[in-house]
Amino acid sequence: MQKEPPPENDIAVAAKSVVRTFQIGENRIEVLRGVSLEVRRGETLFLVGPSGAGKTSLLYTLAGLERPNEGEVLLDGRSLYRLGRREQARVRNASLGYVFQSFFLLPELTALENVLVPALIRRREARGRAMELLERVGLGDRAAHLPNELSGGEQQRVAIARALMNDPAIIFADEPTGNLDTATGASVMALLMDLVNERKRTLLIVTHDRSIAREGDRTVTLVDGRIVD
Repeated sequence: MQKEPPPENDIAVAAKSVVRTFQIGENRIEVLRGVSLEVRRGETLFLVGPSGAGKTSLLYTLAGLERPNEGEVLLDGRSLYRLGRREQARVRNASLGYVFQSFFLLPELTALENVLVPALIRRREARGRAMELLERVGLGDRAAHLPNELSGGEQQRVAIARALMNDPAIIFADEPTGNLDTATGASVMALLMDLVNERKRTLLIVTHDRSIAREGDRTVTLVDGRIVD
């Protein structure tokens, strides 16, 4: 059952005429070609499209990870890339959560310690919350295990718990089921969406799987660096 959409004027994050280019030798590659997009607070939005369409670049730009060449990104009405570097880092840590296809867990840390990383960056003790999140993702009994002792699905569940550690307003997920088999991927996606919906948070997901995308509030398709629907 899908959520009721938030009010139209309640915008969590927006792209305004965003352009992203890369220089490869003498060739200038246009990845995003003046993309404008508004994502409402509490909305679950899927970015879909063919490989190379610019989905990940748009997600990373909205998430404060890749500065646009032109245009701007507004987070709660503030221009994200006009903030100083330190303030950008503070916003990313406090307000944004990230789930990636390749998990990016620190191999020398246990599951519990990986979940704690965002809180340690903010210099606050939160072992109780980290343990609670591991319980919520079904890994309370795996807290002391290292990433190489966990399956791919378990590692992604740890990554989801880590993304939620600071209770961010917006979660960005880049192909979070891309390295998982179909059944595990469906389970992980359902868990992610349930946890986000429970907290009424905003969720942006890049996926190549349109069957998964149908579970969101809205789907946006990119082709050749432009939104086509």
